[in-house]
Amino acid sequence: MSEIVLSSSARQRLEPYLLLSKSAKGGACVQLIKDALAAPGVYVFAELLEMPNVAELQNNEQHVSYHTLLRLFSYGTYKDYKENASTLPQLEATQLNKLKHLSIVSLSEESRTIPYDTLLQYLDIPNVRELEDLIIEAIYQDVIKGKLDQKRKQLEIEYTMGRDLRPGQIDQMLEVLSAWYVLKLLVIYFLYI
Repeated sequence: MSEIVLSSSARQRLEPYLLLSKSAKGGACVQLIKDALAAPGVYVFAELLEMPNVAELQNNEQHVSYHTLLRLFSYGTYKDYKENASTLPQLEATQLNKLKHLSIVSLSEESRTIPYDTLLQYLDIPNVRELEDLIIEAIYQDVIKGKLDQKRKQLEIEYTMGRDLRPGQIDQMLEVLSAWYVLKLLVIYFLYI
């Protein structure tokens, strides 16, 4: 039930930007992207990325970096931003924190327990206090649910919001589900013969 509410809530937060993107072009569309990336509670961007006026930015030499930045917020991480910072617009503090929140979500795909040292290095944070503040902010934003284990110096993830699916990722998911289904059928078959 909470996943349905979260999805609906995420959609509602993005809705004003989707509506505005229908008429925004060029520089106005760039400003719309900046606003969406800084907006509290907006953490999904794939629908905005697919809007025709936003998609046009990838063919505009002057504004292509903002389209790339929006794509990075949809599918990428802070590490990706750092690696391409010279070709991307500079982020405001709120945008930077949001990208770091999304990066924690991506890191949690690999492990539900993330050591502080890993987070400090990956997110380029100078000390544990700032890291814990960032994690607490992510928890309050409902990006993650978890516990700070200060004794073991790790973040224990219980739940994360879903990230936008990268192009081609749905095909990978379908392959995994198909393989799982076939395996399940085989197990049932061998249990009953």
